[in-house]
Amino acid sequence: MVIRGQFEANLKELQTKLIELGDYVTKALERSINALEDKNVDLALEIIEGDQRADIMEEEINDLAILLIAKQQPVATDLRRIIVGIKVAADLERIGDFAVNIAKSTIRIGNEPLIKPIHHIKKMHSVTSDMIQLTMKSFLEEDIVAAKKIADLDDQVDDLYGETIIELLELNKQKPEFTAQITQLSFICRYLERAADHTTNIAEGVFYLVKGRRYDLND
Repeated sequence: MVIRGQFEANLKELQTKLIELGDYVTKALERSINALEDKNVDLALEIIEGDQRADIMEEEINDLAILLIAKQQPVATDLRRIIVGIKVAADLERIGDFAVNIAKSTIRIGNEPLIKPIHHIKKMHSVTSDMIQLTMKSFLEEDIVAAKKIADLDDQVDDLYGETIIELLELNKQKPEFTAQITQLSFICRYLERAADHTTNIAEGVFYLVKGRRYDLND
């Protein structure tokens, strides 16, 4: 009974660390979009410099997960919880990398006026942020109904991505002198689309955790 109690305490610690990492990358993504909109190079630099924190948090999660497997030898659902936790950490860390990439694109754009309002990019970010929060909730509560909603939100991001890229390509024809900026804005759209994909990966992990088999929510 004592051993089980310690295992559950460590598993709770693992979940707490995952929540902290999820909150961190969500805020990093938001700050990167704010830096882009405000052309705030200093904020973009802060996001880049803070990336190591997400890496450290992922390492701590992995170390704790390995310790749990080695010492407690969990079986069935408990083992899946730990394995999915490792995968969630990797996907969250990757989302943090995309926030850094957006910050780098912001620096490359610099003080040049934005060729157009970034309404579509902000909407992509808003939906992606909702996805992260919902998918973390679904993971912690092992709620596959909530996880299934992630696929629908991912479709919204994909649609926005397609619309925005088409618009940017048309702008590039009209104003080729802005090609460098348009390229960076296109990259930013791609980073958000990929962040949404990684969030969908987490939702797929919830299905694996609950059902014991893998599902592809990107179809």
